[in-house]
Amino acid sequence: MSVPVSELTDSRAATDALLETLRTGRWRPGAVGRFLHLAAHRSMRQAARRPTAFAQAGALHGLLFTTARAPGARAWVTTSWTLTVLHLGLLEHRGRLSSADVLTLLRGNLPATALGHSRWSGLLAIGRRQSVVSPFGDDADSLADAAFWTWLVLRHEPSRTVRAAALAAWMAPVVAVTAVSIRRGSMPDRPRPALLRPAAAMQAVVAVRHLLRR
Repeated sequence: MSVPVSELTDSRAATDALLETLRTGRWRPGAVGRFLHLAAHRSMRQAARRPTAFAQAGALHGLLFTTARAPGARAWVTTSWTLTVLHLGLLEHRGRLSSADVLTLLRGNLPATALGHSRWSGLLAIGRRQSVVSPFGDDADSLADAAFWTWLVLRHEPSRTVRAAALAAWMAPVVAVTAVSIRRGSMPDRPRPALLRPAAAMQAVVAVRHLLRR
């Protein structure tokens, strides 16, 4: 008898089971609906099992929300909180956020802070990178990078060439991983080490250009 998706303790196994639901259902509306239902049910169950992590996420985002002043900042923080809570199951055997997880979430929310609008924000985002200690940290790290750097190039990068190259560097891996996941019905491993990814080089270019720009 197979274990329900909501009861799987291994996040990779749960993700693969959810993707298999889409693959076997051939992306029909019924399969998509079942996928969304199972994913939401698992997310709520996993969050309820980690009250400490849930409280940490609420406290961190609550502080960011109350201090947010930039246009759209509160919507940004609210989205970050929602994504965080929905992915607490990726903490697996841990019941709380680590210091590395917190710093990653802060990096992803830089656009909602005054620091995110300073000329040092790119270098600060690179400097806040911490070692990954869980699937949650791994996914949060990728989302934080995509969110912050996409916002930075769209908001502050004047060169169309650099904007296009930067967006391609972050979007191409996402499109590739998504396509492979859909075809296989399981998540592929991402390339290691992270420095081999084209986005890593673009971060340095964008950060330095942002620092030197008047």
